[in-house]
Amino acid sequence: MYAVYLDGVQLPVTPSEMDMQINNQNKTISLINDGEVNILKTAGLTDISFTALIPQVLYPFAVYKDGFKDAAFFLDKIEKLKVDKKPFQFIVSRVSPAGNLLFDTNMSVSIEEYSINENADNGLDLEIDIDLKQYRAYGTKKAVIKQATAAKKTVKTTSSRPTNKTPPKTHTVVRGDTLWALCKKYLGNGARYPEIAKLNKIPNPNLIYPGQVIKFG
Repeated sequence: MYAVYLDGVQLPVTPSEMDMQINNQNKTISLINDGEVNILKTAGLTDISFTALIPQVLYPFAVYKDGFKDAAFFLDKIEKLKVDKKPFQFIVSRVSPAGNLLFDTNMSVSIEEYSINENADNGLDLEIDIDLKQYRAYGTKKAVIKQATAAKKTVKTTSSRPTNKTPPKTHTVVRGDTLWALCKKYLGNGARYPEIAKLNKIPNPNLIYPGQVIKFG
């Protein structure tokens, strides 16, 4: 079983196929006496493309986590992700028929392009062709120059007073929670959700239920 999430919103129908192009930036050059050599560089950004079926009516094979949503809901969500100019989380969860988690795709992406297709063969339903690109955070680096100072003698003291440890954080799941979002809230890093799933013995990190208590430490 596959499940696809865009910014925490699950697509009602899993795309029948998905193309992930893992790019590189290696450069081949020719040396005068040694022929061609390949200069290895940091990997490029991944391109992802797929077609999503968005039903206008409730089908038994469609999945709606919080109840049926019509096509307008998903169109508004996709358009907002495009115009906000902010990266969001793209997750593909793959689970075997026995219920075991196979492996996940979990990366920050942006929507590059999307197109809406209406075809009489699909009745009122829509097909949306979506192109995503992996997002990699960047920023300027600052160099800090420290001036040498005269060495000072320090005396270490020990205290017999016990230290107070921060109690483990817990969260009771409510409707609409995702493990990725909770890890982002409590740990500052949503990508740590597999670690927290293992800590709480959750077999499928994408399936948590209201009332479930999640430990973060």
